[in-house]
Amino acid sequence: MTRAALFQMTTGIDPVTNARAIVAAVAEARAGGAAMLFTPEMSGLLDRQRERAAASIVSEGEDPVLAAVREAAAREGLWVHIGSLAVRPEGGDGRYANRAFVIDDKGEIRARYDKMHMFDVDLASGESWRESSAYAPGDKVVTVETPLGRLGLAICYDVRFPALFEALGRAKCDVIAAPAAFTVPTGKAHWHLLQRARAVEASAYVLSAAQVGRHEDGRETYGHSLAIDPWGEILLDMGGEAAGLGFVDLEAARIAEIRAQLPSLANRRTIAD
Repeated sequence: MTRAALFQMTTGIDPVTNARAIVAAVAEARAGGAAMLFTPEMSGLLDRQRERAAASIVSEGEDPVLAAVREAAAREGLWVHIGSLAVRPEGGDGRYANRAFVIDDKGEIRARYDKMHMFDVDLASGESWRESSAYAPGDKVVTVETPLGRLGLAICYDVRFPALFEALGRAKCDVIAAPAAFTVPTGKAHWHLLQRARAVEASAYVLSAAQVGRHEDGRETYGHSLAIDPWGEILLDMGGEAAGLGFVDLEAARIAEIRAQLPSLANRRTIAD
């Protein structure tokens, strides 16, 4: 049995303040017996005012949140999955990357994943989002070996696209990280449903650290950081009220048990277009 920690955050517009919160969570997670900490999408900066945000979005090498978390991971001897940071990639078309990082217990970056699916929607609530105008989508499925087993990476809106999770299932991921900053209307309608479905489809644990509450930039996020087992059972739900740290124990034997009972990955057939 291996313990994971999920950090539910109310990220603000100051990366240094957000970095301090994550560093404190690293120490708390280690003290609580976790082997790995998971943070939400956009852990380092959540600011819908793009002109103001632009001053804080820098390259990986200059990012204060990434540097602080790497240092904390090494100091505490804890693996950390940063759900994502907004970074300026080298080259490209001038748009940012919404990038996840897996950091080992020595502070080294073991994996990076750029969010594939951009949140371009007009909601009935009147909210309008055009993520693709500022962020370039990634194009690679990413997995990495961790203390929890093989970890597959996704970010927020990716959870609505089963093909990605099918690919992660075929890669025999034991755990899939799906960090998020879900809006309240879409969260109420679909959050639990989608997370549970993806866990069942991939026959894997799904860990989803989430943003919660009212943020400095005026937005409100749904919260309910979740840990789902391969049967679709909810092991942890952190609610929609407050930031904080939650713990969940994962059993490798549970994955094997479910895959033996329902070998959907082995029984999969390719359907022609």
